[in-house]
Amino acid sequence: MKKPHNITLLGTGLIGRFYTMTLHSQRSKDHVHTVCGIPEESAKAFAKEFDIPNWTTDMEKAINNPETDLVIIGIPNDLHEKAVHLAARAGKAVLCTKPLGRSAKEAKSMLDAVEKAGVFAGYLEDLCYTPKTLKSLKSIQNGSVGQVLWARSRETHPGPHSAWFWDLKKAGGGAIVDLGCHCIEIIRNFIGKDIRPVEVLCTSDTLVHPIEAEDSGIGLIRFANRAIGQFEVSWTFRGGMDLRDEVAGTEGTIWLNHFLRTGFEMFTAAGQGGYVAEKSETEAGWLFPVGDEVVELGYVDMFTDMFESLEKGKKPMETFYDGYVVNAIIDACYKSAKTKKWEPVDLFEWRGKKEVEEISGLKPYDKEHFLIKKERMPEGKVKIILKNIKTGEISQKIE
Repeated sequence: MKKPHNITLLGTGLIGRFYTMTLHSQRSKDHVHTVCGIPEESAKAFAKEFDIPNWTTDMEKAINNPETDLVIIGIPNDLHEKAVHLAARAGKAVLCTKPLGRSAKEAKSMLDAVEKAGVFAGYLEDLCYTPKTLKSLKSIQNGSVGQVLWARSRETHPGPHSAWFWDLKKAGGGAIVDLGCHCIEIIRNFIGKDIRPVEVLCTSDTLVHPIEAEDSGIGLIRFANRAIGQFEVSWTFRGGMDLRDEVAGTEGTIWLNHFLRTGFEMFTAAGQGGYVAEKSETEAGWLFPVGDEVVELGYVDMFTDMFESLEKGKKPMETFYDGYVVNAIIDACYKSAKTKKWEPVDLFEWRGKKEVEEISGLKPYDKEHFLIKKERMPEGKVKIILKNIKTGEISQKIE
């Protein structure tokens, strides 16, 4: 029987709460042993609520606890680099929340630290582990949609829950770094993480909030095989949290709705009388409660993958290198938003495929023609549109 992990958790905010709820659920043997949070009252109250034996406000002390063998980072973005370096120096396995860094430079520093120290490291990108996403990925890998041509990911809500998110210096950006990191990695999974992201075109703006960072952004990512990724993020959306993904392939399509209109709808005139779901704006009227939030948001499958990978000595599905690539794409997005041009994705090292076959949906119809489209018309006949291979002439015939 495996020995339970003694975990040091850095952070007592919403993400730390979701992590602990997941880790302490379903009779799990792996518990948070030490929690670090600021202010002191927050750390103390968090430890009491979740029956955690040790609490502190000292990050270095928490990481260097001799009983700790795994460090989980759930603190503001500007503290990730310091925490990872402390964990690496202490020889502790480390899992870091998204985004890995505020920039590719910070992310690379963290990647270098864990690789030099030889410690296990995992990137806690929960939305790549939602049940619907994992099932979709299996379908794509089995060829159900053919070649993936286009992947779109959308995350919008009324804005983050803590003050530091709204601080450009602490967060490293606005909605793009906060939400776009999710969307970009989801897109990479659908298109293929071994396919190199080549360039991006992005626009962003601050439409509603009195902040320096952007509260809205839209971006396109062109990949080496000519596939396109598209993300839409916003802190201005009213009505809760909207998480949706779409995949279009040569042989099929996938539509995913993770958080709204998922089959659980409830109307109340009296009011729910408490928490409904993350980013929900109301407790009365039509509500969209979530059956098991930590499952639906991917936390359970994420930690299962991380712990199994740690124990088997293999790489998890989401690595620090993945987090670095996401940060590099985000850097290019911010540059593009300023220049209004396509900007290259600058990677210090590409660990995926060096050469890829470009997407080609050409289908021979006969020896002389490519098939463009075949469609049954209202009168019941089938119209076939063709292109002559030699001349390029477009023609049609009815069957």
